[in-house]
Amino acid sequence: MIRKILVVLGSFAAVLGIVLIGIAFIAFTGSMRPKVEKIEPVAVQPTVFVEIAKPESINLSVIAQGEVSPETEIALSAQVSGKIESVSKNFNNGGVMRKGEQLVKIEDADYRVALARAQAGLAQAEQALKVAEVEADLAAKDARDIGAQDSQLSPLALRMPQLQQARASYQAAKADVANAELNLSRTIVRAPFNGRIRQKIADIGQFIGPGAPLAQIFSTDVALIRVPLTDEDFTRLSLPLAYTADSSPLPAPKVLLSASMGGRVLNWQGRVVRTDAAIDPTTRQISAIVEVDDPYGEGADNGFPLAMGLFVTAEILGQEIKNAIVLPRIAVQSDNSVYVVDDENILRKQTVIIAASIPRGIVITEGIEPGQKIVVSRLGSAKVGETVIPLAPGETLPPPISADEDQDPPEDNLAAETDSGNDSGTSGGGDTSSGGAAQ
Repeated sequence: MIRKILVVLGSFAAVLGIVLIGIAFIAFTGSMRPKVEKIEPVAVQPTVFVEIAKPESINLSVIAQGEVSPETEIALSAQVSGKIESVSKNFNNGGVMRKGEQLVKIEDADYRVALARAQAGLAQAEQALKVAEVEADLAAKDARDIGAQDSQLSPLALRMPQLQQARASYQAAKADVANAELNLSRTIVRAPFNGRIRQKIADIGQFIGPGAPLAQIFSTDVALIRVPLTDEDFTRLSLPLAYTADSSPLPAPKVLLSASMGGRVLNWQGRVVRTDAAIDPTTRQISAIVEVDDPYGEGADNGFPLAMGLFVTAEILGQEIKNAIVLPRIAVQSDNSVYVVDDENILRKQTVIIAASIPRGIVITEGIEPGQKIVVSRLGSAKVGETVIPLAPGETLPPPISADEDQDPPEDNLAAETDSGNDSGTSGGGDTSSGGAAQ
């Protein structure tokens, strides 16, 4: 029994000895580690990104969108009835027509017969009028021969009613001839303006009546684009609500139109000619009417016409503001103020006057001096009145310099330098010995 106890105690002592040796080894290796020097943190000032205020001339433009439409679009109709005898080669969908060009010819045989009858009736009426005039002259002469005065005779005795009837019949016959000639001329349907044919409705051999539609056509002399504008847009453009270019002393605002077709951006130029007469009750906006002259000719972009129905973006050029400063939107606070960094790198706050908002940013007209450093980033921990570090956009802050970098180098570096010196000395000694040996 005692032997077993001694064996157990011996095993325990062996394990305890191993543990103590391990602890001692760990303590020894820990004492051999180099001591970590504590570096005191260096206080870093808040940093902000800034831009230099540069004045420039800004044109306050308004961006809107609208659909191109023709100035005039009508249904071309016939004024007389008859069978279509022939049509022009341009009388097709998409055909180009010039003002006065013959498009449709209606069979005119019946109208030529009517004209001949009217002309015959006019000749008879003219002959009857001449007879009535002669008879009236003879009646007046007979009355003077017997010594009677015209005032003493009745109009019937002077054959005045017959003369008036003959004159009326003659005028009616002339009117019949004019009407027959007009109907005959209407058998030829001509283009009322320069334009294009959107849709052909009638064709050769078809019998049509008065008022029957022949085609849907539109003019191409002028294209119109109606673009909706807000109250702010009108203020920016300095336009009155009831604006018309012809009666206004202000020049018509220029408009730059653009659209993407076939992977290419096309551009056209126009002008604002008027505004709508009333506010749209749905959108509470007023539309401006943009006009483009000759959209299929001189107004085209290198042969690309401003086609009807095209959806375009319109940039209306407004008034020009000189010495304005454009800042990013992040630079302008909700209370119409900006943060600036003065010459001593102290953060300040200034109130500004905003003229407008453009795609590039906010247009400032007052409150900023040229050359000032405007904060264009979040302030973070920086506060007004504190010193900050201004950085240009994209510039990085240099790494901080700790106080220990000005002290002596660590012992490891000294040891390395000492070893390097020893090696140099040894090498020098070797060269000396060699030199001595050579001597």
